[in-house]
Amino acid sequence: MQYQGTLTKMETEFSSPIQYYLVFETDFINMNQLLNKTLKINFVKYECLNCKLNKPIYRQGFCKSCFFDIPQAADWIMRPELSTAHLDKEDRDLEYEKKVQLQPHIVYLANSSNVKVGVTRKSQIPTRWIDQGAHEAIEIVEVPNRYLAGITEVALKDHVADKTNWRSMLKNDVVDENLVEWRERLKSYIPDEAMDYYIASNTETNLEFPVLKYPKKPSSLNLVKAHEYEGKLVGIKGQYLIFEDETVFNVRANEGLVVAIAIN
Repeated sequence: MQYQGTLTKMETEFSSPIQYYLVFETDFINMNQLLNKTLKINFVKYECLNCKLNKPIYRQGFCKSCFFDIPQAADWIMRPELSTAHLDKEDRDLEYEKKVQLQPHIVYLANSSNVKVGVTRKSQIPTRWIDQGAHEAIEIVEVPNRYLAGITEVALKDHVADKTNWRSMLKNDVVDENLVEWRERLKSYIPDEAMDYYIASNTETNLEFPVLKYPKKPSSLNLVKAHEYEGKLVGIKGQYLIFEDETVFNVRANEGLVVAIAIN
């Protein structure tokens, strides 16, 4: 069986375990059903997720010219504290920025390789936690716009990590933490503007990933350089495919690549 299409991050369904879907233009694959099967992945060409041209991908699935032009790749995406739509101030496209920034956002704690703080739109819970490979997570504040979430995250970053160690996450080198206690410890560092939005009542969300075998020494696949790869799929965690030979492939980091996938 063979599929071909442009990679975008895997769609997910919150269940036990998480269900993963690789979605192409005219087809999709339930990746959970491919566990213990051999996949052959070939790099075909590039296709920028915005202009659709066969140009090298720069970042986030976009070619270089699109990355520096479109609102979907502006600095406030990665640094929410730079959001300005609440001031009616345009960065690249005010209509788009208002649509994305002026909606409820969550600041959360997630435990994937360690406890970290993060920001996401409320509509992206629990998808964001799944994409990070977090096995437990909890909400801290729910604010009405992206800017407030961003300044809260910046304030908390001085006291808790804001990055995931992908190797530890994939090796499953994780320790269960009491995230309710973590949240209580961090409460005093929340900026005054966001304190009214503090969430005190909810409990942890726990997530289970479809992994048969965790790698001891994960090695990241560079498909553009290798051009093709073949291996037995033994797990999926975060946005990574985990293979029996301890090769791992980050689907999200390879958005914009057109690939052919053969299943044996």
